[in-house]
Amino acid sequence: MKKFLFVAVLLSSLLLLSLGCNNAKEAGQEKDLKKVTVLLDWTPNTNHTGVYVAQKRGYYKEQGLDVEIVQPSEGGAAQLVAAGQAEFGFSYQEEVTIARTMGVPVKALAAVIQHNTSGFASPAAKGIKTPGDFAGKKYGGWGSPAEEAMIKALMSGENADFARVEMINIGTADFFTSISKDVDFAWIFWGWTGIESEQKGIPLNFIRLIDYNDALDFYTPLLIASDDTVNNNPALVVAFMEATAKGYADCIREPQEAGQILLDSVPELNKELVMASQEYLAHEYKGDAPVWGQMTELRWQKYADWMYSQGLIEKPLDCQQAFTNEFLPKE
Repeated sequence: MKKFLFVAVLLSSLLLLSLGCNNAKEAGQEKDLKKVTVLLDWTPNTNHTGVYVAQKRGYYKEQGLDVEIVQPSEGGAAQLVAAGQAEFGFSYQEEVTIARTMGVPVKALAAVIQHNTSGFASPAAKGIKTPGDFAGKKYGGWGSPAEEAMIKALMSGENADFARVEMINIGTADFFTSISKDVDFAWIFWGWTGIESEQKGIPLNFIRLIDYNDALDFYTPLLIASDDTVNNNPALVVAFMEATAKGYADCIREPQEAGQILLDSVPELNKELVMASQEYLAHEYKGDAPVWGQMTELRWQKYADWMYSQGLIEKPLDCQQAFTNEFLPKE
């Protein structure tokens, strides 16, 4: 009896020791993870789902990374990433183009969505079907020079007078509230606000930018890093991008599961909207590119040339320094 009791105590001790060692090992592994910050460009939405999926499913930890996803405060993502406030961030081609021409050292690593899904939207009852119909209407925006240039360019293509558009700065006001009382049209992304309009039963006329000028098929959003990170810590970029690409691959393959992960991470989001948006973006993330995230110099050059012609940048962009496909997954 004593012998059996001794064996039982010994086995229990060994089991506890083993569990203790495993816990210590796991704690050590957690401690060894490289802390990385990802800065969003806006409040969390389905553009960002891939990083939440990579975080939730442990893809970052598999690469030795402890990733924190943070929302923006003041300042653009490009400036903050360049200043070392975050290792990676979400941005867009216009911001990176302006930053590079002003000497801010940031580089695009991937196009989160392959083609520009944005455009000018208005209630169908307003009768705004082409850019020429902007004349005599009120535009609600956030005061960006690019907005004015975009509207001017589209209207000039139809010999319409931009001077007849009333530009109103509505900041971050809700689109649906604004078009119901303050303005006639605004700039939206179909994958979020357009989907929401369908769910609300509000018919919109939508003028998609790329239907009028292929130079406006700019990449938005983008994942970016500083030149310093890319040049001096490429192993970190490889690890981050490999995990992130897996996250977006899951979004493409399993949109509902990916949407639920976003909802679990950000429970205040509208479930119906998130799920519908994920289904839409599942076809848009990779689009017609050979691999998710791939960018072309031609599209960077076309939009940079357009921005230069509109006076939005003071000098031409060196496109080869503005982006890289080096860290994307292979086919």
